[in-house]
Amino acid sequence: MPPTALPGPRTFTRRTLLAVSAAGLVAVAGCTSSPDDEREAVTSEQADELAGQVAVQETLVAAYDLAFGADPALAAAVADLATQAGEQLDRLRDAAPGDRPEGPPPTDTPPAGGAQAWLRAQIAAAATSHAAACLDQSGARAALLGSVAAGLRGHEARLA
Repeated sequence: MPPTALPGPRTFTRRTLLAVSAAGLVAVAGCTSSPDDEREAVTSEQADELAGQVAVQETLVAAYDLAFGADPALAAAVADLATQAGEQLDRLRDAAPGDRPEGPPPTDTPPAGGAQAWLRAQIAAAATSHAAACLDQSGARAALLGSVAAGLRGHEARLA
């Protein structure tokens, strides 16, 4: 019986190479944006929702201040998280069209000796709110809310 030849390496035919190239070009074309895409229209419901998320973040920034006032050691340990929350607030304000009322202060205050757990709960609530609101937005606003929510989940994990 003659020895069987092992199959050689597979090579692309010109037809396969052209098909793959065309598919890649279509994928790249679908990922680019035009100036019109960047100025995507915002519905009044989306604008209201985004303004509500600005208020949620304002409340969270105030919660950081309250927790840090109740526990100076916590303030020293995670001051960078409060800075990040403030920067997130600035980005949300920039993205939200029109005027909006200021967010209310937290409805409760940190319990004695429990500022870290209280702050963690405030962060979790804000992250959940941003993640839920993300579903009703589109484009850059959805990405921003999703990014802020993910960042806050990182804050929450750090305080665990």
